[in-house]
Amino acid sequence: MDIFELAQETCAISDGFLGGVIDGQADGAANAPFGYWVGDDVHLSADGAAHNHESSRTMLTPAFTGFGTAFALIVAIGAQNAFVLRLGLMELHVFWVCLFCAVSDAILIALGVAGANAIGAISPFWLMILTWAGAAFLLAYGALSLRRALRPEALIVAAQGAGSLKASILTCFALTWLNPHVYLETVGLIGAVSTGFSEGQDKLAFALGAVIASIVFFFCLGYGARVLAPIFERPRAWAFLDVGTALVMWAIAIMLIL
Repeated sequence: MDIFELAQETCAISDGFLGGVIDGQADGAANAPFGYWVGDDVHLSADGAAHNHESSRTMLTPAFTGFGTAFALIVAIGAQNAFVLRLGLMELHVFWVCLFCAVSDAILIALGVAGANAIGAISPFWLMILTWAGAAFLLAYGALSLRRALRPEALIVAAQGAGSLKASILTCFALTWLNPHVYLETVGLIGAVSTGFSEGQDKLAFALGAVIASIVFFFCLGYGARVLAPIFERPRAWAFLDVGTALVMWAIAIMLIL
């Protein structure tokens, strides 16, 4: 075979290959989720990227809502927060106590979201009742926070002797699991707010946002106790915090109703 025959055969093979690619673009595009083919099918990749970006951005809304709801509830003055702050000041069992509080909140948040989802699956009517009850509680909670802002109090950390890890965990257990307000807020209220989101990824994002808020708060409170304690001892600081809590609660209540 001379060089001219070789060139002709090579051109024929190339033409056949390119013709097959062009003819098969339509079929190939349907099976190429990330836009493998060239030409018009490049838009498939762009659309896919845009879709993924839109999906990620949409999931941020329930995540931020969960974070804001949980953080606003946890940050209120309470015996649990005072206990964690005291241990932080003494630098005593900080990691394990903060971890216990965060894991406890995660369990309660999961129970609240799953429970609200179960109620919705049983009866849409009771789901509507739960949604409106949650919105009413949020509005009332916001009003109480605003009332506290008018008469702010300081968080006083009592100086007590150091205790063992077992004693600290047992105390934290009592302040968490034997406190009826914990169930009302984490199980009842957070569960009610979760009904404002559809099942699946949105509810999961909401729950994860709430859990992250608990982790961030307790570990910042424990390890930042020496920095935060002087701030928490100022009533004015709590006044600003309560006003912010009221605004967050009202905003979430309005979103839940709408």
